[in-house]
Amino acid sequence: MTTTQLTTNSVLRVPPASPAAAAAAAAYFAASLAFHADVSDVASALAAGGDPGFVVVDSRSTASWDQGHVPGAIHLPTALIPEQAEQLLDKSVPVVTYCWGPGCNGATRSALALAERGYQVKEMLGGFEYWAREGFAYETWEGEAKREADPLTAPIDAACGC
Repeated sequence: MTTTQLTTNSVLRVPPASPAAAAAAAAYFAASLAFHADVSDVASALAAGGDPGFVVVDSRSTASWDQGHVPGAIHLPTALIPEQAEQLLDKSVPVVTYCWGPGCNGATRSALALAERGYQVKEMLGGFEYWAREGFAYETWEGEAKREADPLTAPIDAACGC
């Protein structure tokens, strides 16, 4: 590949980390996994039965919660974390936060508020949007609901394998 290709290709305009920087790259990706969980992994852990070793926190408004939420999640809007987190959450149990979806940083704000208070926390990538789009059951104010999996976000008849 020529230098011209590197500067005109928008993917490689900034080259990937060199092999000499492999340790830094590994640390970056390990840190990302320490701070994030994906919808499929959360769903799988919850579906396995028993105690998954974490609690799920929905950081959205009551109206949003009523539209649909992850079964078993705790409803704790971000603005209420300072006054309610200690009554609802145990600091020895990791927390997985979520909000609407990738276009919303509410789960990030919630995770920050919890981390500042000493909780172990991960953010669920994709949020409620991808929970529903991947075909996982959810609860609404009317009861349980489920959508067909969107083939653009999840395999229809198999595990994703990643």
